[in-house]
Amino acid sequence: MKWLRQWVLVSLLIAPYGLLHATEPSINTQEEYQSLITLFFAAARTGNNEVVEEFLAAGFPINQRNPESYTALMVAAYQGNAQTVELLLHSGANACLQDKRGNTALMGALIKREIQIARTLYQAECVEDIRNKSGLSVQEFAELYGQSETLKMLHQEKVAAQIQPSDAVAYENPSIGAVVTQQ
Repeated sequence: MKWLRQWVLVSLLIAPYGLLHATEPSINTQEEYQSLITLFFAAARTGNNEVVEEFLAAGFPINQRNPESYTALMVAAYQGNAQTVELLLHSGANACLQDKRGNTALMGALIKREIQIARTLYQAECVEDIRNKSGLSVQEFAELYGQSETLKMLHQEKVAAQIQPSDAVAYENPSIGAVVTQQ
């Protein structure tokens, strides 16, 4: 594992210097960058957060797309790597990006029935009427894949979480010996 970390760091440190001295990126530099993309996505796919963190700490673009047009967030969501999804979101990954078919990471999580991941991604502030290239909204997509009840539940949870604590009134109820919170 240490050799991989060292190779990634050295590659990231050396690559910019090669670009400074060339008018066009060399094929070798492009191949090296493609290798880095492959490693980054392999780490996201397998849930190897240590490697993902190394890439991010070295300044690797978090919303980098692979040749299939997916972001690491999409890959992690589809593969069921909840901790990697959390890491990427907390590091600034854009949950609203769409792949070449117009699908988002949330749509991928719904297809795979990754409810915990879908819950996390549903909290992202994406445009509600976002549609994929087939013209399906998230709601229609969920219905097509038998996940409309899941999406409904996620929506109810999001609405419930948006109720501000200031909307609640707390008072002490001596008859039960507890503080009661009422909306």
